[in-house]
Amino acid sequence: MVTNGQAGSTGVPSAFSPDTGGAPALTGWLRPLYPFTPRSFTTPGGARMSYLDEGVRADEGVLMLHGNPTWSFYYRELVQAVAPTLRCIVPDHIGMGLSEKPQDYPYTLATRIDDVAALVASLGLKKIHLVVHDWGGAIGFGLAARHPAMIGRLAVLNTAAFPSPHIPARIALCKTKFPGTLLVRGLNGFAGPAACMSMHRRKLTAGERRGFLLPYDSWANRVAVDAFVKDIPLDATHPSWSALAAVASGLEQLRDNPALIVWGGKDFCFHDWYFAEWQRRLPHAQAHYLASAGHYVLADANGEVIPLLTNFLRNP
Repeated sequence: MVTNGQAGSTGVPSAFSPDTGGAPALTGWLRPLYPFTPRSFTTPGGARMSYLDEGVRADEGVLMLHGNPTWSFYYRELVQAVAPTLRCIVPDHIGMGLSEKPQDYPYTLATRIDDVAALVASLGLKKIHLVVHDWGGAIGFGLAARHPAMIGRLAVLNTAAFPSPHIPARIALCKTKFPGTLLVRGLNGFAGPAACMSMHRRKLTAGERRGFLLPYDSWANRVAVDAFVKDIPLDATHPSWSALAAVASGLEQLRDNPALIVWGGKDFCFHDWYFAEWQRRLPHAQAHYLASAGHYVLADANGEVIPLLTNFLRNP
C-alpha cells in the first residue's frame, strides 16, 4: 500500500497538499472549478477513497460513478445543479482522482463494486438513483444487481454494463503489456488523448483539461488508468468476465425502473451498438441521442445534458 507523499514516488497527486484527517486538501486554481470538500472512506481493501457528499442529508441520494480516465471532476456541474434538492454521492474509484493510488491493489470489476457497495452501506443510504458513465456503468449496475430494491432512477451516459464483441484498435493496443503499459503509464497515452478525443461539440477550456488530467501526472499516479484498460474482459478466459456477466444478468431486474439514456453519437469507444443495446435492455427508457457530442457527453454538451439529467432526477 502506498503512503502519502510526492507524486511520482508514492502515487499521491502533487497538486494537492498533504492529507488532513485522511481527506485531500484542495489548493490553488482547482477550487473554483471543483468547489467541494472531499470526504474519505477506507475500503474493505484498506485504501483511502475520496468522495463527495453534497446536498441535503437524507437516506436517499444520487450516486454518480465515473469511468476511466476521469474522476468526480467529471460530475462537478451536475452536482452543483442537483445538490440543492437531492443528496449527491460521487466517489473517486481507488487509484483515480483524489483517492489513494496503491500500486498493488486488486483493480478488478468485482473489487470496484465491493468498494462502492461498502461506501453506500457506510453512509446508510436506503434508496439510490444512479448516474453512470464509461466504466461507472458496470460498477453501478453491479451494485444494482446485488441490491435491486435500493435502486430508483437510472441515468446512462455512454457506458456499458454487459459483454461486447467490440473494442477499438487503440484501446486493444493499450491493453497489452507492451507497448500498452508504456503508452498509458509512461507517455500518458490514454488520459491525455481522451481529453481531446472525447470532445466534439466544443474543446475543454485550459482549466477543464488541467482538471481532468491533474490526478494522472506520473507513472505511479496512472496505475489505475492502466489497470482499468487491462480489466476490460473480451472473452470468458478473462478474470473479470464472470463479474461482468453477472452485472449483465442483473439488468433484467431493472428494466422497468425509470431510466434516461443520454448518448454522444461521436463516441470513439461506446458507439451506436451500445446505444441500441441499452434501448433493448431498458425498453421504457427516455433516450436522447446527441449526434454531434462525444464520449465526455456530460462535458461536451453540458448546456443540454445537465438540464435533462437534473429534471429527470428531480422528478418524483
